[in-house]
Amino acid sequence: MKLVFIIGDSAAGKMTVGQELMKITDLRLFHNHMMIEPVLEIFGSRNNSAVNRMRDVVFEEFARSDRYGMIFTYMWAFDQQEDWDYVEHVKQIFQSYNAEVYYVELIASQEVRLQRNATENRLKNKPSKRNIETSNARLIRDDARYRLVSREGEIPFDNYLRIDNTFLAPDAVAEMIKGKFALGFA
Repeated sequence: MKLVFIIGDSAAGKMTVGQELMKITDLRLFHNHMMIEPVLEIFGSRNNSAVNRMRDVVFEEFARSDRYGMIFTYMWAFDQQEDWDYVEHVKQIFQSYNAEVYYVELIASQEVRLQRNATENRLKNKPSKRNIETSNARLIRDDARYRLVSREGEIPFDNYLRIDNTFLAPDAVAEMIKGKFALGFA
């Protein structure tokens, strides 16, 4: 079993790279909004407790399965201890089933991320982003409020890859990840 965290700022390309990585490996994609969107629909607002509990069910069931592995996308605020704790929590779920854990951080300029924020694929998969003006304002506000890019050397994990994908196609980034961690088909 393998777990590949794809982390990065809003609209850094996490889901899109994850989709491409899924095409060239046996990894399954669980992007962050797969739980966020249903909770928003049901509650009418964000409910992190519900999102996290629903994710845990998926993580635990998947980790105990005989699947090759999962890609999980997550926007990690490095200046928030609770985000560090959450990543550790997810890692522990998978490692309790002897999974190998990998971390990929995607970095892109705000200008490029604002352009990506309105792409057809993003809006198709993330209904809460469809009000572009509101979504862009949230992206800019989050950039100002949180530190969403790690500092050089801050990530202590052996299986870590940092990619500035500002000018890279998602399929090229997926190939880089696959090659670096020797991911493939079971």
